[in-house]
Formats: sequence, C-alpha cells, structure tokens
Amino acid sequence: MNITSSTSPSLPKTVDLEEMKTSFQQHGYAVARGLFSQAEVEEIKANFARIAEKGPIPGYFEPVSKEESGGDPLKEFPRVMHPHRHDAVSRRYLVHPGVLTCLRELMRDDILAAQSMFYYKPPGSRGQAMHQDNFYLLVEPQTCVAAWTAIDDADPENGGMYLVGGTAEEEISCPEEANAAESFTTHFVPTPKGKKALPCRMKAGDTLFFNGSSIHGSGPNRSKERYRRSFTCHYVPKSTQRISKHYLPLLTPEGEDVMIEANHAGGPCGSSWEGGSH
Repeated sequence: MNITSSTSPSLPKTVDLEEMKTSFQQHGYAVARGLFSQAEVEEIKANFARIAEKGPIPGYFEPVSKEESGGDPLKEFPRVMHPHRHDAVSRRYLVHPGVLTCLRELMRDDILAAQSMFYYKPPGSRGQAMHQDNFYLLVEPQTCVAAWTAIDDADPENGGMYLVGGTAEEEISCPEEANAAESFTTHFVPTPKGKKALPCRMKAGDTLFFNGSSIHGSGPNRSKERYRRSFTCHYVPKSTQRISKHYLPLLTPEGEDVMIEANHAGGPCGSSWEGGSH
C-alpha cells in the first residue's frame, strides 16, 4: 500500500518529492535537501559525540586509543553498527517521519527498517570502495534502499559520496579486491563500461536515498580539519520475505521489532558467503 504525500507528515519546503521520484527512477538515487532540521542534526551529532566519549560497546562500537590505532583514524573512531539496538536517539531517528514519507513514495510500498550506522570519518580516514548494498543485506524478492543523512557538509575533499547513475537494475556482483590504501573495506565493484561515478555534494541535513543495486562508495577524507559524519540507515519493503540474519529483527515505523525469514544464501559469491554486516 502506498501512502501519498497528501496524507503523510509535512516535509520541508526544500524537499521536492516529484523531482526525487523522477531522479530515483532515472538514476537509482535522489537527494532530499534539508530533510533533517539543524536542531535534529545537532542532536544526532551530540549523541554520537557522547557515544564516542563513553567508549566501547562490544559488538557494535569498538574503538581503540590513539596510541593503539597505529595512525588509522578509523580505529580510533570506527563506525557504530546498529546503534538503534542500544541507543534510544538512534532508534527514534531510524524511523524519522520525513525519511519514511520519502521512502514510501520512492519504494511504492510500506516500509520496515533494517539497519542503522553512524560514520565519524575523521580527517585522514580511508574511504569505502564502490559497492552494492544488497550484496550484504540479501533482501528478497526485491531490494533495500539506503537513506544516507549528512551530519556534516560532505564533498570530495572530506570523503563525500560517489554514485554511478543508471546501475539500479544491475545484477548484484561478487566483488573484486579493494585498494587497502584507499578503502577500509575489502570489497570493490567496478564501474560498468560507459558509466561514471559522480560526486554527490551535500549539506548537513540533506538525505541521499539510493537503490540497493546502485553502485556507490566514497573516497578518503583528505581535509585537514573536517569530519564527514553521517547517519546511514537501510530499509526494505514491507513485502520483503527474506533478509540476511545480521539485520534481524526489523523495525516497524511504530518502533516494534519484527522477525521474518533469515536469508542464508550466499548471493553471487556462492554458499560460502554468509552475508556479513555492511
């Protein structure tokens, strides 16, 4: 069932749903400008500053000291995995009304939330090689959609996002080996012949939505002082039948946990692949 914008919570005037739907259909991604207010951005930023200050949360956030990091900023400030499972603020923003309104229009279905993540990405951090999200989530029979919210202004200098338009219909590929000097993850999906990865410049509070097959990634943060913090979430249609076990339970818009069948298939890499966390 589709819930149209006329019956959904109001969106900021900066968000053009019709333009977003056109972009999403043509390119596999769309940006909702100013979807999060300045106050919401500041609340998220302050919340994850507190999480970083408090230190490790086994299985979800495991930083080391600067002395132990070996000069790798991402060991001192690693991404926070599934913060909604242990943090009330993250759980609330995972089902942000504006995000859900956009998703219902883009996906033409009701929504379940599958994952939340927070990236600190300090100056000097490596990026993440080009990849496809549904390689990890293993959503069937459809795919996932990401909502990537900039908590800082993001551009190529500080490790902003790159997307390859027109790849939403691409098959999920078994990745090649990424360049460890540039990427903190090991998987790399090459850009198809005739297509090009383009930067997505964003302001804090903008949210980028993209299809689970769309090829995307980010470069290193080459700035001297600028973080590139982001709150990244993944969603699936309510009609989803299976998903990798790492993303269960799912979350309803009302904040209730839901279990569906765990997908134990290995995707394009075969049965040895277990669908590791993204």
